[in-house]
Amino acid sequence: MITLDAITLPPDLIWSDEFDWSPVQQSKTYTITGALILEKGTMQAGRPITLIGGDNAAWITRATLQTLYAKLTTTAPMSLALNDGRVFSVAFNHDDKPIEARPVFDYSTPADDDFYTLTLKLITL
Repeated sequence: MITLDAITLPPDLIWSDEFDWSPVQQSKTYTITGALILEKGTMQAGRPITLIGGDNAAWITRATLQTLYAKLTTTAPMSLALNDGRVFSVAFNHDDKPIEARPVFDYSTPADDDFYTLTLKLITL
């Protein structure tokens, strides 16, 4: 089971960018003599966590989607618990669209139990 605070998310969401981040960042500059100055540091936060569903998996209900949207104004850290037992302190990644959802089936008047695909963009704190 995957949870974001008290919100239960589909257990088959995929962490799509789990290995697209490096905990070490570096900056390189050259001196006037052409020597290289290389500075490295270990990142303490800021790892992206993008959880994605798809057309055939990890659907959420409209009611759950509305609960997620209500949390967009949250400034306090949230707790993300993954299926494998890892827990992260996270916030929505507002540099990108933090929540992307599309109805699985189009209805002119959707109900709370209608399904949506989900992409959820978070960042570790």
